[in-house]
Amino acid sequence: MKVIGLAGWSGAGKTTLLVKVLQLLTARGLKVATLKHAHHAFDIDQPGKDSHAHRAAGASEVLVASAHRYALIHELRGEDELTLAELLRKLSPCDLVIVEGFKSYGHPKVEVHRAANDKPWLFGELANISGIVADGPAPDFTGPVADLDDVAAAAELLLAAAEPIAAVLATLDGAGRPHLPRRRDP
Repeated sequence: MKVIGLAGWSGAGKTTLLVKVLQLLTARGLKVATLKHAHHAFDIDQPGKDSHAHRAAGASEVLVASAHRYALIHELRGEDELTLAELLRKLSPCDLVIVEGFKSYGHPKVEVHRAANDKPWLFGELANISGIVADGPAPDFTGPVADLDDVAAAAELLLAAAEPIAAVLATLDGAGRPHLPRRRDP
């Protein structure tokens, strides 16, 4: 199991690239998981459903299962947000985990950059940027670069930059807990 992150400003094309890379890698037979950080309140459950009623009544966890999928909803109820290391440990074994968000953490990352965003490059500011996928040249970057429109090259860059989960967890565990504001869902 290996881990790689995608970092970039909103509008850079991270999700679009991720979807295309996922399609390519899974077509090759790789089992890929994704881990996405949300900066806002989100809900995968719907009012009016039994599982939502269970959660609203105070259940700390609700597991919904069918013949096609299952979802475990865990309410933090005032507890601290989980760290990236804690979340990675919750995933089932796979070939590759692609992390979107969590840019303040020290896991290996590939920057996604779009010139039209007119945003600064992140590689000088963020830890562990080992490659770039962009729609133009990356000034003063000495690592590998792939074109944003070349999905195969981007996938190869991600695979090459990914590190074994044990090494990633050791780095994350050794770095301590980054400052994460407590989020309260409405």
